[in-house]
Amino acid sequence: MQQIKPALQTLKDNSIHPMKALILSGGKGTRLRPLTYTGAKQLVPVANKPILWYGIEGIVAAGITDIGIIISPETGEEVKVKTGDGSRFGAKITYILQNEPAGLAHAVKVARPFLGDSPFIMYLGDNLIQNSLDPFLEIFNNQKLDALILLRPVPNPSAFGVAKVDENGRVLQLVEKPKVPPSNLALVGIYFFAPSIHEAIDQIEPSPRGELEITDAIQQLINQKKHVEACNLEGWWLDTGKKDDLLSANQIILDSCIVASTELKVDAKSQIIGRVQIGEGTEVINSTVRGPVVIGENCRIENCFIGPYSSIADRVTMIDADIEHSVILQGAKIVGIHQRIVDSVIGQRAQLTNAPPRPKALRFMIGDDSQIELV
Repeated sequence: MQQIKPALQTLKDNSIHPMKALILSGGKGTRLRPLTYTGAKQLVPVANKPILWYGIEGIVAAGITDIGIIISPETGEEVKVKTGDGSRFGAKITYILQNEPAGLAHAVKVARPFLGDSPFIMYLGDNLIQNSLDPFLEIFNNQKLDALILLRPVPNPSAFGVAKVDENGRVLQLVEKPKVPPSNLALVGIYFFAPSIHEAIDQIEPSPRGELEITDAIQQLINQKKHVEACNLEGWWLDTGKKDDLLSANQIILDSCIVASTELKVDAKSQIIGRVQIGEGTEVINSTVRGPVVIGENCRIENCFIGPYSSIADRVTMIDADIEHSVILQGAKIVGIHQRIVDSVIGQRAQLTNAPPRPKALRFMIGDDSQIELV
C-alpha cells in the first residue's frame, strides 16, 4: 500500500475532461437520530460548521471546483438552502436528486449526466479527514489509475468495506461489511475514479441488501485487470455518523483549528480562559468560558460555565447552566439546569429547563418514640 509524502505541487488533471467531485449528502442518518428526523446528518455542525462544508473546502483546496452533491427527497431542500450555489466556497455546485438510498454505486449512476466522461472524486459527506487531498490526486493523475481508494487500519473491520492489497499497493479484493474480513483495512469514504467506473457499475447486480455497492463496482474493475490501487490515509479520519463520533470530531476540530479571538466583548464579571471565539451580537454576562470553545452569533450566555470542547451555535440562550464537551445547535434554550451537562448534543430549537417544583403530600404511620428527619 502506497505511503503518501506531502506533494510540493498538486498535478491537476489537464485532460480534455477536467476533474469533478461528487459528494454524497443523502441517506437517512439513522445513527444520529433524533437529530436527523428533521434535518440532514451532513448539516449537523462540528465546531459550528456543517460537516458537509469541510468536505467541500477540502475539495476546492485541491483545485476541483465543479462539484455535484447527491441529495435525498427528505433533506435535499435544506442542504440546497444552507449550502447554496457554491460561490461562498469558490465552487460551482450542482444538486442531484437520488430518490431512494439504493447504494453508493447507484448514486454514481444517478450522477452520470453531471459527471459525463470526467474523472472524479467521490466523497462521503459525513467524513472528516485531517490531511490534504493533493497527494492522492497527484498519484491518481500521474499513474493514470482507474480507481484509487484510501484505506485505514481499524479494530472493527466488519463494520466497513474492507480491502485486501498486495505489498505494492495493488488492490486484490474488496468486500462490503464482511463477517470474516480479509484484512483490517477499512475503506475511507473518499474514492478517485476514472470514467471506466461507469461501465463497471452497469455490470453489477444489487447486493443481498438491495443496493448497488461501490465495492462491487471496484471489484469488477479488479476482475477486468484495470489499474486499481490503494493509499494509506495518515492523520485523523472521523466518521461522524453517531453521537460519540460527532463529539470526538468536535473536540479534534476545536483542538486543531480554533484560534483565540483578539476582541471579545464580555462584561466585567465574566472570565475568558484559553482559545475562545465568540460571534457578533452575543452577550456573555457573569459567566466563565474555558476554551477551546466556539460560540455563535446573537447568543445570550448568563450565569454560566462553558467548559472545554463545547460548540454553541447561533441564537442559543443559556441562563444558569453549565456545559462541557457538548454541541448545542442553533436556537436551543437551556435555563436553570443546576447540574453540569456533559457529552451531550442538544438539537435545534430544543428547550431544556427545570420543571417547577410540585407540592408533595406525605403520609405516615409512625410508631411510638420515633425520631424522623426529612431532608
